[in-house]
Amino acid sequence: MSTEPTLADRIEDVLPQTQCTKCGYNGCRPYAEAIAAGDADINQCPPGGAEGIVRLSSVTGRQVIPLNPAHGLERPRAVAYIDESLCIGCTLCIQACPVDAIVGAAKLMHTVVPALCTGCDLCVAPCPVDCIVMYPVTEATGWAAWSQADADAARERHDFRTFRLQRDKEENDARLAEKAKAKLEQVNSIDPADAASAAALERKRAIIAAAMERTRLKKEAENK
Repeated sequence: MSTEPTLADRIEDVLPQTQCTKCGYNGCRPYAEAIAAGDADINQCPPGGAEGIVRLSSVTGRQVIPLNPAHGLERPRAVAYIDESLCIGCTLCIQACPVDAIVGAAKLMHTVVPALCTGCDLCVAPCPVDCIVMYPVTEATGWAAWSQADADAARERHDFRTFRLQRDKEENDARLAEKAKAKLEQVNSIDPADAASAAALERKRAIIAAAMERTRLKKEAENK
């Protein structure tokens, strides 16, 4: 059975999906939810520009207003470029990229795949050696420089990245939990030779149990 799209869904559909956070929110979906809740204006998205405001107006019924310069200016589309001669392979840009447009590995050269880059520039600030620059690749600005197909593809990559990071976290948490459980079983299997050994084992049990409880509480909080 199909579900009717929410207002936030329809707002998200007309955002450019650059995931740049210039709107003040951590991505296009949170911004869409804030608009739907009445907590944000429709003029906070520089990549969408004037046309983006018109699109948001048509969905929300709000009046068209000028882009708020506090969030940036409408500009030509740009893509990131990494000076590979300066790159130290720290992976900070890879971690910052919201659409997995940067490839590389630790201590190895990184490079940007231009066709995948949304121009969000989130990779620039974390670079410790200032080897990333943004180059304009269009004269047009806003939606005139960015197609709906581009937006859909960027959204798909961002959604998959979010899924991948969550999956990796859950798998890592499961490995750590299994390791802690095995360690606790090992400690419990030891027969202490004297009171001092018994006290040392009890301290180990307490440390492991406390770590397992912290993990449980953290997971419980994340699932709320």
